Amino acid sequence: MKYTDLGLVNTNDMFMRALRGGYAVPAFNFYNMESLKAVVNAARIAHSPVILAVSESALKYMGADMVMAMVRAMDIKPQEQIALHLDHGRSVEVCARAIECGFSSVMIDASDKSFDENLKMSKQVVEIARAHNVSVEAELGTLGGVEDENTSGVAGYTNPEDATRFVMETGINSLAVAIGSSHGAFKRGREDEDLRFDILADIATRLPNFPLVLHGASNVPQKLVTIINEYGGKISGALGISVAQLRRATKMNVCKINVDSDLRLAFCAAVRKGLAEKPQSFNPRDVLNLAMTAMGQVCLDEIRDIMGSNDKL
Repeated sequence: MKYTDLGLVNTNDMFMRALRGGYAVPAFNFYNMESLKAVVNAARIAHSPVILAVSESALKYMGADMVMAMVRAMDIKPQEQIALHLDHGRSVEVCARAIECGFSSVMIDASDKSFDENLKMSKQVVEIARAHNVSVEAELGTLGGVEDENTSGVAGYTNPEDATRFVMETGINSLAVAIGSSHGAFKRGREDEDLRFDILADIATRLPNFPLVLHGASNVPQKLVTIINEYGGKISGALGISVAQLRRATKMNVCKINVDSDLRLAFCAAVRKGLAEKPQSFNPRDVLNLAMTAMGQVCLDEIRDIMGSNDKL
């Protein structure tokens, strides 16, 4: 299937516009109909480009046919600037299958491999993707934290010198860098802990006008953590990346920011609160509608307050 048949676009043009405009395109992960609708509806309300991100594990959970059927049902138009992106593809084969299914962008994540092996795998994916005009993202350096089986590892910062060579030799379209963000809801040890903007500045200087990506960059709204804990949850010490730091990154060639944990928190907060307030209810639609609304509000807030991508179509 061609992604253009679904009204999707690749990320190349949207990233170039984001670089010129000093904003970031949000990449929101989705796992079901409710999260997909929340993301797309929010992007439409805010007139923002958006990347629909599906991790390798989420693709296994939903099934490729279901993912593509749901995306088709959203009736996407090219002028809406919506991309479908494989997040953290761990092998060349997985990336190739996603391209065959109709993804318009893929990430090959071989960051846990040696530099040479990472470079080799990334080049292989680029060769496959170019034949289909699909964008390719790779990662250099490793993020800490755990979100699922596809996102766990020991943190290691991106080496700016390596980043330059990697981009030039692979031909990738964007590079995910490790500057201190992490996967999961526990991104900061303390509130005043900063990202390594010195590393980011060095990379941006060496690779001017090249799209950089920030993973593990959810804001982790404390109001959502509070709601979860008030209604039976046990999440303590969860801290995200501050709005100020994320906004600063968008001025330093970061034109894609991944958000996953915030939508998970919104979903769980809405479901826990909804079930507690209506204990007599046993209609799944009741709480799923609440969850969809909560996730949509998170997307809107982050499009406007963090990404700065609203009204950029």
